[in-house]
Amino acid sequence: MDKRFFNLFNLTEDQAIALLDTPQDQISEDDSRYIAASHLINFNTEQSINALIRAVQQTDAAMENRIVRRKSVETLGRLQAAQALPVIHGCLGDADCYTVENAVWAIGEIGTQDPAILEDIAQLLDKPGQTYRVIIHTLAKLDYQPALDRIRRFTDSADLPTSSAAITTVCRFTHDDSQMDRVVAMLQHTNVLARRLSIQDLIDARYYDAIPDIAHCPVSLVFRLRGIRLLAEVGIASNAIAFATIHPYLEQTLRDHPKDLSLVHSYDQPPDLPFLIQELYETDFGRCYLATQTILDHYADSAPAALFASYAAEATNDYGAHFHVMKLFGWLKHAPAYDLLVEALHNKQPQFQKSRAAAAIALAEIADPRAIPELKTCLDTKIWDLKYAALLALEQFGDTSGYEKVTHEDDWLIQEKANSKLKS
Repeated sequence: MDKRFFNLFNLTEDQAIALLDTPQDQISEDDSRYIAASHLINFNTEQSINALIRAVQQTDAAMENRIVRRKSVETLGRLQAAQALPVIHGCLGDADCYTVENAVWAIGEIGTQDPAILEDIAQLLDKPGQTYRVIIHTLAKLDYQPALDRIRRFTDSADLPTSSAAITTVCRFTHDDSQMDRVVAMLQHTNVLARRLSIQDLIDARYYDAIPDIAHCPVSLVFRLRGIRLLAEVGIASNAIAFATIHPYLEQTLRDHPKDLSLVHSYDQPPDLPFLIQELYETDFGRCYLATQTILDHYADSAPAALFASYAAEATNDYGAHFHVMKLFGWLKHAPAYDLLVEALHNKQPQFQKSRAAAAIALAEIADPRAIPELKTCLDTKIWDLKYAALLALEQFGDTSGYEKVTHEDDWLIQEKANSKLKS
């Protein structure tokens, strides 16, 4: 589990427990039991788990307490606290549907083969107002086959993420993938959440044929890389696919040029540049990629100055826009952005991690040879996508020496890339 973002609160374990144990009506304006419940993810100890269990057992109906209970259940799931299963099981009958949703998810994270718990989860499929996708996903994860017919009813749900999960689970339980093209089609849905969730379903189904479609899906490359990587990991290990099959799509995704995506949004006519710059701040990356491609097609000359201005005003603090700005400087081959890209390459703040690989690719596009030693420093990183991007960037400069330094301690995808390069 990646915990880089978890430890953001200046609390000790004892302070967080004390805060969580404080009655809600005694909490000061400057304190938050919700933050305490979140922070205890950092402490997988008996005392923290017991504190979270006590929080779940506080059934005050006030909204603030309901939110704390939901978060406590979630944290217990993240901690995979098996001793909390009886209490979390009891939450399946809660009147608050979000507490039920978190309880189902947490049970899936902790894992159980208790038929009573699994059947109680399955029976929620007959209860109105539930988050059926989470229920179906958990039943699939825990391989509860007695729920198959109940899950099958949801394959034609009007809620596409729910139908996607149901189709995927039927495929997993029956080994019949005849309906999986419907899940693949959701990669081109206009709703960004539907696109992201369909990638997860394709991973769950081990549907290797979808790897090219995932590579073309207009969502953040984080989701695409995760999908391709997880499918590749299982597929290569089982000899279902080979690295040579997936590596073009992996590298296309790492390079992340909008021309390689199947964009789901469009403009009737090219908007003005200020509008396009603002689109880089959208949470739907499909809109960001459309704006990026439109900038490249229509505003290549005037865009750099506008990007620098936007970076200074906003993108320094917005990690999504920061990523797109770094990429654009590379695709625009804008040499004056060199120092900014080197700064991004070495930025170790967790929220800006994907900008580091973006900066590596952009530096190769700018083609300033001063970047070569900067990129070589990234060959010591344990962040696989940054190291892979640095190797690709160095190769673009004509330097393939980095591949000879890859060892068995490196990420397996890095090893596969190095082996394929050294053999060629």
